[in-house]
Amino acid sequence: MAETNRELADFLRRARSQVDPSRAGLPPDGRTRRVPGLRREEVALLAGVSADYYARLEQGRRITPSPAVVEAVGRALGLDDAGRAHLRDLIGTTTAPVRRRARGVQRVRPGLYQLLDALDGEPALVLGRRTDVLAANRMAKALFTDFERLPPRHRNYARWMFLEDAARSLFVDWDVQARAAVESLRLDAGRDPDDQATAALIADLRDHSREFAHWWEQHRVHQRTHGSKRLRHPLVGELTVEYETLSLPGDPDMTLFVYTAEAGSSSKRALDLLASWTLSGHSRNPEHISPS
Repeated sequence: MAETNRELADFLRRARSQVDPSRAGLPPDGRTRRVPGLRREEVALLAGVSADYYARLEQGRRITPSPAVVEAVGRALGLDDAGRAHLRDLIGTTTAPVRRRARGVQRVRPGLYQLLDALDGEPALVLGRRTDVLAANRMAKALFTDFERLPPRHRNYARWMFLEDAARSLFVDWDVQARAAVESLRLDAGRDPDDQATAALIADLRDHSREFAHWWEQHRVHQRTHGSKRLRHPLVGELTVEYETLSLPGDPDMTLFVYTAEAGSSSKRALDLLASWTLSGHSRNPEHISPS
């Protein structure tokens, strides 16, 4: 079985195991369940397909379900929007004899750098494919780390999160934030399973982080468009920042993250203090981040 088919089979099996049968609208049948979750035939019943058809789909066979069937399976498994998008990506790989064109190095346009500078009072950064950090303003470097000082290969949010001790000590809820990074990377990897740079990053993280390897095997995906991060910053102490993400229409593989704190809060005062402490020592580097 091809690697992409194994990914589909693994995702469907794990999603099925996480569904509570009592909440799926199925009548009790009196049979003892040896494993948690739904049986294959139950997913097929809920999706309105034959048990044999769903079995072949879960085995990663090269079949071509219609968009309606894919949506029905997603509903049967209780997948959210990110999970359904991931399912569509994985199913698409089982039918594609056409190889994707290699994607080049991502470049941040000048206007986006200007926007980051204009947001100087708030931490802001741009993530690209596989969570590569493509650009960051002064406050983002002060709040997290200066990715520009790292070797190009290491300018990656997930790599920093799992392999740098500073990241582990910075986040009060490191396990929550780290798991979110895994789920986002899973979603991105499903969009282009042939991307060698993504495969190399995943292999490296699995080799060097037991937590990453464990969460990766769970095959969960989630796209966080907003949320909060609790930090224990070495200069300004504990603070909580809220983030919003903005997709860039000119390049759907780039996402702008902007972090703010509630006006009048201790977290906002901490951000303001961080801004004042770092302003005098800041000099803008015209050679912005350009990872390989």
